[in-house]
Amino acid sequence: MPHDLIAAAYPFDSIEHTIVFLVIGGLIGWLASILMKTNGQMGLLANILVGVAGAYIGGWLGGVLGISVSGWVGAALLALGGAVLLIIVLRFLRVLK
Repeated sequence: MPHDLIAAAYPFDSIEHTIVFLVIGGLIGWLASILMKTNGQMGLLANILVGVAGAYIGGWLGGVLGISVSGWVGAALLALGGAVLLIIVLRFLRVLK
């Protein structure tokens, strides 16, 4: 499954899973903001939102394009790609500069 990274942390059956889910989302969003040079404009909450949404976008787009990943590194790269794509869309909509 293309979004194994999120699927691994998604079952909110414990507070630990929720924290891991948010930390991974924050890290992915932070890395995407550094790559896109929007780090100064985005805070912790924005990084988490972009990272989590980017993981879903990357997973969906990977499935549509037939991109299959294995392991957490592949899933993280797919999530990072989705987060970068989300930042590009937000720039186009002039939400971010």
